[in-house]
Amino acid sequence: MKKTPFLTLEQAKTIAAQIPTPFHIYDEAGIRENARALRAAFAWNPGFREYFAVKATPNPYILQILHQEGCGCDCATYTELLLAEAVGITGHDIMFSSNVTPEEDMRKAAQLGAYINLDDATHVELLERVCDTIPETVCLRYNPGGSFSLGNTIMDMPRDAKYGMTEDQMGGAILRLQKLGVKHFGIHALLVSNAQSNEYYPELAGNLFRLALRLRNATGAHFSFINLSGGIGVDYRPEQPKCDIRWIGEAVRQKYEQILAPYGMDDVSIFTELGRFMLAPYGHLVSTVLHQKHIYREYVGLDACAANLMRPAIYGAYHHITVLGKEDALLDHVYDVTGGLCENNDKFAIERSLPQIEIGDILVIHDTGAHGFSMGYNYNGKLRSAEVLLRPDGSFQLIRRAETPKDYFATLDCTPFQFAK
Repeated sequence: MKKTPFLTLEQAKTIAAQIPTPFHIYDEAGIRENARALRAAFAWNPGFREYFAVKATPNPYILQILHQEGCGCDCATYTELLLAEAVGITGHDIMFSSNVTPEEDMRKAAQLGAYINLDDATHVELLERVCDTIPETVCLRYNPGGSFSLGNTIMDMPRDAKYGMTEDQMGGAILRLQKLGVKHFGIHALLVSNAQSNEYYPELAGNLFRLALRLRNATGAHFSFINLSGGIGVDYRPEQPKCDIRWIGEAVRQKYEQILAPYGMDDVSIFTELGRFMLAPYGHLVSTVLHQKHIYREYVGLDACAANLMRPAIYGAYHHITVLGKEDALLDHVYDVTGGLCENNDKFAIERSLPQIEIGDILVIHDTGAHGFSMGYNYNGKLRSAEVLLRPDGSFQLIRRAETPKDYFATLDCTPFQFAK
């Protein structure tokens, strides 16, 4: 398999003439096509809804595109709630899934009319404390404990994870919430991240469907939705197969028909909270080669660094690299591809086979559309890059300007000091 960038060398040069590298760029056409494919895969469920994980790509232009394609927002913090609100996304178009939740965050979610997903049994009291009126529908996050091996490479095993409640805690929370007037319930769980197997969602769905049936029988609760959350992976490596969303949707349907429908629970809506699957393949980090170094290995140094894309440094994550204009050249050189941070893990690739690279070449680092820009930081005084949207007609739009030194110093009390602009 070969990974092909959605950006050509000519396009990259045109953009870079106005917006200097490094920058993240997103493919609007690909984003829309993928959102439609997801919706089609779950069209068998009339209440299906995707709640895009805002943390993956927190940009209002991206949220607006996805909202136009029928998606809501999965928010975890006060600031993410403000971002959704600014785009005009409110009410049940928001799923608020938080942990270690501050009161102001819960209060804001309630004020917006969001679905609130409680991470812990003690959050029943928090909900009661911050809400003028208890919502009619409340969601509960489940942690089954034990282990779960389908693609669990980034998250801890459920037994080690900080998220969610036990089944007994969920049952007790439901009974307390019913006394407070809650009429409908949802169930939520995320057990793995970046699962490469098509089997993950159907396996999770089966577990949650059986849980809903047990809790319904134990408490009499009505479950209006089951939220499968995220976890569907993407093919970061060229040799990896892509997850087949049509197959996944059909396999979840079969579990639904086998487990829920025979017991009168065929009115349950299916929700998802995908971030990586929705955006990762439709983003590139575009960077220019600044430096070559020849010591015990061959190094090429970019104007981007781990502050622009953190995943390789913290996870050892693989991101494919294309040298624009050399897509068909022989991969006859071996390089470490690095940034300029004062940390030796600031490497986008280690001993990677690539074509011969020259200073000034433009590199595309693939699959950065999710958890790319959003995980950026300012170590060494590095400034966050711009974000650019590639329109379906080939035009481009700046959707976030690059940071400046003025931004970096903005939160300091600089009165006694003089900084050059």
